[in-house]
Amino acid sequence: MKQLLFCIMLCVTIVACKNKNTSADTIIASDKMEKVLWDIYQADAFTENFQKKDSSKNFKIENAGLQKKIFDLHKVSKESFYKSYQYYSSHPDIMHIMLDSITSKAERENGKLMMERYSGSHSTE
Repeated sequence: MKQLLFCIMLCVTIVACKNKNTSADTIIASDKMEKVLWDIYQADAFTENFQKKDSSKNFKIENAGLQKKIFDLHKVSKESFYKSYQYYSSHPDIMHIMLDSITSKAERENGKLMMERYSGSHSTE
């Protein structure tokens, strides 16, 4: 009887650990998730600012196509991305760090563009 109970407990423990590892494997690591989010935000901005103004294009289809390319580039699935996004949304301490980093990167990129655009254009009269 003790051996049967031991075997049942062992099986339950193995299954519980296996399920725990499986769900952890589907969450994208925060550093990789940050890169995917950066690209997703860039794609959203592109479709919002350029493609949405083109009446011959379907905004949602164009954006979904860009997202698929981003997922392929980063070797993540759509399901894995959205599951990870839900996970990080429910852990605001981690999400805040990622979003702060993305915001800093956006500010640096914007600063570079402004410097390139206006650095040589001032003339003295």
